[in-house]
Amino acid sequence: MARFVLTRRSPLPPAECWARLTAWPRHGDRVPFTRVSVARGTGRRPGDVVLARTALGPLRFDDPMELVEVAEPAHCQLVKRGRVVRGGAELRVRAAGSGSEVVWAEELRIAGLPRLLDPAVGFVGRLVFGRVLDHLLATAAGPAPG
Repeated sequence: MARFVLTRRSPLPPAECWARLTAWPRHGDRVPFTRVSVARGTGRRPGDVVLARTALGPLRFDDPMELVEVAEPAHCQLVKRGRVVRGGAELRVRAAGSGSEVVWAEELRIAGLPRLLDPAVGFVGRLVFGRVLDHLLATAAGPAPG
């Protein structure tokens, strides 16, 4: 399983960082060929499901993620329950100075890929999810919806 941790500092207050992190459809803005939506619930409570749907020509797969733990506005844990992508993610926000620190920890397992490729999966994951996190926390973007 590929594992990586992303940490970002933001001048935004923790509640605003949290609102941006949990604006789930915005996650798809920076993931190529992927749309993200809330498939069950509000996307804010345990048992809710966030769905990332990736499509590139005939290659299509879903990445359903169930929220298993939520402590607003500081922490959530998601478990990936798809056939192609397994693992999970943990998002944390805490006050740091006059702003916030955000930590995104991810574990990814791609069905059919040998474990030998885990370092490559981790490298790509850090790039892709780093873009997502930077996009979500960008202060020029204005308040996050939702």
